[in-house]
Amino acid sequence: MTGPWISLTTDYGLADGFVAACHGVIARLAPAARVIDVTHLVPPADVRRGAAVLAQTVPYLPAGVHVAVVDPGVGTSRRGIGLATPGGLLVGPDNGLLLDAAAALGGVTAAVELTNPGWLAPAVSRTFHGRDVFAPVAARLALGAPLAEAGPAVDPATLVRLPAPVVRRTDDGFAAEVLTVDHFGNVQLAAPADLLDGLPVRVRVAGREAARGRTFGDAAVGEPVVYADSAGLVAVAVNTGRAVDLLGVRPGDVVPVTGA
Repeated sequence: MTGPWISLTTDYGLADGFVAACHGVIARLAPAARVIDVTHLVPPADVRRGAAVLAQTVPYLPAGVHVAVVDPGVGTSRRGIGLATPGGLLVGPDNGLLLDAAAALGGVTAAVELTNPGWLAPAVSRTFHGRDVFAPVAARLALGAPLAEAGPAVDPATLVRLPAPVVRRTDDGFAAEVLTVDHFGNVQLAAPADLLDGLPVRVRVAGREAARGRTFGDAAVGEPVVYADSAGLVAVAVNTGRAVDLLGVRPGDVVPVTGA
């Protein structure tokens, strides 16, 4: 029989001891817990990127407690929150980071503010809530403590939400915001894949001609391809290249996709 599961998603990087400190707090409080490191390489303070990675990953993780820390507002008046969903628990800052993942797990059924001092580190740093707030709370939840004991209930309607990304139909296709850029330089748009329906086999994306395909090899080497990615969103890749460099875009840019 395995122990409870905890996942960690942060922008802490791997050069310092931040991730290890969070692991250590969890190990001391819940030594049987098994920890999955989703990533610690979210670009610093990029809440939207962290939210997208988390939401696209949690449906494939074991049911458990999912901790996410991309937290430029740490130490300010922003709340630390815990969320219950049909598919698991989420712990992190109230800055929009958790809500797409909560939706992917079935929606928020309860929310609390993490204020119970007995659940936190004896001395809470103003700048390291991952170690002193979120990790100890996650460990206690993984051990079976009820979420309601972590702090007072929060009305889910008051939770901070990220602005909805731009997605709009146009006369000859659609335009959509760049949601993320992955390790391979593939550009993920906020558009659902069904917006590709009806477009021809040759399209234009950000002014460049591209193949419309199902995978990278449907384009010639060095050529861009527009396809439905593993998250069900429209994405642009370059066969053996980097679409982000070819297109010259970055997250937040709005990219048109039209018939060629």
